[in-house]
Amino acid sequence: MSRLADLYKNEIKDKLMKELGLKNVMQVPKLEKIVINMGLGEATQNIKLIDKGVEEISLIAGQKPVVTKAKKAISNFKLRKGLPIGVMVTLRRDKMYEFLERFLTVTLPRVRDFKGISAKAFDGQGNYTIGIREQLIFPEIEYDKVEKVKGMNITFVTSAKNDKEARALLSALGFPFRD
Repeated sequence: MSRLADLYKNEIKDKLMKELGLKNVMQVPKLEKIVINMGLGEATQNIKLIDKGVEEISLIAGQKPVVTKAKKAISNFKLRKGLPIGVMVTLRRDKMYEFLERFLTVTLPRVRDFKGISAKAFDGQGNYTIGIREQLIFPEIEYDKVEKVKGMNITFVTSAKNDKEARALLSALGFPFRD
């Protein structure tokens, strides 16, 4: 079990129960899953981008991603239904905590001019999404092997009922929110 999972189980749960005024241990919000999504719209012209995206997300997440396909055709974007346009991976349990630990301790500090993450990216249901402009901030990605700089979205899905509970949970886990 990872250090962060132990920390949550032994310390953060009790702290959140007091902080949020909860009566039952089952009400305490927890991190359920992390979804990493890389949209590759340019793959309509160059199908090799999908393979490269799969390779990079596999390195970052430590798990093989799913190739996402277009749900409907959009002629302005030269997009046909069923064409591969992205890759995504869902992390749960141990892999989720391992990724989160690497993300908070190694990846985020590598962002240039990093001043913390925005507290405005909650969706109203207690989930938090962070957009990353380039995959190069991950130490697993070798700079020389990158053909095209691609961004991605990382969504942290929590069991929190609202944004206030989710922010308390993510702050306790070590998210560097800027005020």
